[in-house]
This record gives sequence, structure tokens and C-alpha cells, in this order.
Amino acid sequence: MSTTDFLPMPDNSGFFGEYGGQQLPPELKEIMDGINDAYLEIKDTDAFKNELADLMTHFVGRPSPVYHAKNLTKKCGGAQIYLKREDLNHTGAHKINHCLGEALLAKHMGKTKVLAETGAGQHGVALASACSLVGIQCEIHMGEVDIEKEHPNVIRMKILGADVIPVSRGTRTLKDAVDSAFEAYLQDPVNSLYAIGSVVGPHPFPMMVRDFQSIVGIEARAQFMTMENALPDYLIACVGGGSNAMGLFTAFLEDGKVQMIGVEPSGKGLDTPDHAATMSKGSPGVIHGFSCYLLQDNEGEPLPVYSIASGLDYPGVGPQHCYLKDIERVQYETATDKECLDAFMDLSREEGIIPALESAHAVAYAMKLAATLDKDQRILINLSGRGDKDIDFVAERLNLE
Repeated sequence: MSTTDFLPMPDNSGFFGEYGGQQLPPELKEIMDGINDAYLEIKDTDAFKNELADLMTHFVGRPSPVYHAKNLTKKCGGAQIYLKREDLNHTGAHKINHCLGEALLAKHMGKTKVLAETGAGQHGVALASACSLVGIQCEIHMGEVDIEKEHPNVIRMKILGADVIPVSRGTRTLKDAVDSAFEAYLQDPVNSLYAIGSVVGPHPFPMMVRDFQSIVGIEARAQFMTMENALPDYLIACVGGGSNAMGLFTAFLEDGKVQMIGVEPSGKGLDTPDHAATMSKGSPGVIHGFSCYLLQDNEGEPLPVYSIASGLDYPGVGPQHCYLKDIERVQYETATDKECLDAFMDLSREEGIIPALESAHAVAYAMKLAATLDKDQRILINLSGRGDKDIDFVAERLNLE
């Protein structure tokens, strides 16, 4: 593998290798090209960078710390486990990183409304917060299943002034919320912006969300060098659409000795239909205006997917992840519902940190891996979100009440 594998991506057409692009009718392509032009126009200006940096420091609370999880390390035996604490960001997850960028872009473009989908609700809460800050109307589409599961985040969105639109179609989860939000956006693309919540969708969103999330890896790389005078041996992050993982991985892509692992939800088992392991079980296809690995039927239609973590139950995945899988720069593994719940409780009781169920998938795989490694090796997990939103669901699932 040479550094040419990591030349600036995507290309001018929005492709990462053979994945990504704009699989859209001409009128929609024109809209997306306009968003791309506006983003490229402002992203490197001092005014935009300074405003975003100021908000990252004083609104979000960055940099988020890197924490040595000594108790969890001791429990697992083996490699040292570290956490990049994105759960400590304002609004409780990594999502605020790109939501602030998208809200500022909408303001720059003169938009009066921002629409989005959400699964676990973290993207919705972060976007509602950012829109409140910049004074733009916010509309969040959310599947009815996820509304019931993630009730605390629904209330947060409403308190912050967002209109929460229940989605009753299909599986009533994340994929259907994306469909609903995009349809609503197409009714008035002139005055509104669709703020996609991950490194998915048509170009420029996989690039744009990655760029905003890359602060995670940039910080982590510098912090780890200061703490350990070395880089981590392993980076581990959960993958649904893939924004938190891409945020961590990007700064380390050319560090060949750093192994990277994305962890998908295998749900009730890869031998069942109840999973969302796109990289493990999917094949190239098209969804929501871009090409990627996709869990699909024989007609190319997305399959229903499932995860205990609402933010991971998406049948596609970010196009850059697909490219990194194909060139074998990133390894993609899975964790089951049971492994996720066990890790959720282990981290809570060993370290006093309650993780989001999404993040607990990464913790679960890291715990297994740590036990197989030497004590002088180091694993850095992106703890992408906190688990306040999940406690009622977990309490019911584990009979803790």
C-alpha cells in the first residue's frame, strides 16, 4: 500500500474509488453541486474557520480528552485501553462536530430551514442545538420505533425548538427517516438544506461530514503522542453510516503501523436477518443517491436491517469506508446485541462511564481484542456518545428496574 492510496479524496465527481458520487436525476445533481460550491467557497476562509473553531472551544467544549481506562484494562488483561471521550461534548456525542459546520453553511447560503433524519437522536439533538444557536428553523424526521426507544432525545429536540416528524412507513427506523426527510427537503430545496447525519448520501456530504469530523482524529493523534510519546497500535470505532469512525481514522490513514477496525452490529447473529453488518454481508449497490456496500435483495432494493443501537441500523455505509475496506486499510468486524449490552455494563461499572449503545459495540470488540494482545500494546476507542438516551431501554432489557 502506498501513500497514493490516500491522495485527497473524493475526486471531482465525488467518488472514493468506485464508491460515492451522485446517483441522482439532473435537477437534484444541480442542487447538490450548489451545496458543494458553497462549501468549497467558505471552508478555508478565515472567517468560517475562526467562527467554527471558536464554537468548538466555547460551545462544544473541545478538545475532548483521551482517557486511559485502567480498570477496564485490568478486567480484560492484555493491551492498554484508551477512550477518546466524544461523549463529553456538548449534546453528548460526536454529532455536534458536523452539525455546527452544516448549520453555519446553511446560514452562509441564506437558508431559512434545515432538515435531517435521526436514528438514536444524537444527530437530531446536535442539529437542533446548532440551529437554535444560529437562528434557523430545524425539522427532524425520526422513525416511530426510534422515537419510542430514544424518548429522552425526542424531548431534548422539542425543548430546543425542533419540529420532530414521526415516520410510520416501512420498518419505522433510520432508513425510513432518511427517505422521509429527503422527500420533505425536495419540496423546497431553495430555502432549506438537508443536513445529512453521517458520511453518507450524495456528494458532497461524505466529504463534508468527514472534514468536520476529522477534528476527532487530529486531536487524538496529538494527545496520544503527548501522553505516550507513541501512536496507538489499534483504533476502534463503531460503524453505521460511519461518521465517528471516519473522524478518528482520517488523521492516521498514512500511519501504516496503526491498525484500524470498524465494528458493525451483528445484532441477533450474522446467520439471521436481524443485523446491520453492511461491510460483512453486503455487496456494492446504490442507496440515497450514492454507491456503497449495501444490504440488498435480488432486485437491488435495501433490505430491512436491525440493531439494538438505533444509530447503527442503516443498510448502507459511507463510501470512503467501502474504499478503505477494498484496499485493506481498515478491517471491519462485528459485535452482537449481547456483546454490546455486556460492554455497556462493563464500562459503566468498571470506569463510571455509561456509553451509548452505538459506542458499546466498539468497546465490546476492543475488550475481546485486548485480551489477545500484550500489555505494552495500546488500543484507542472512539467513545462516540454517552448512554443517557439508552438507560430506560437497557434497564427494561436487563430487568434493572
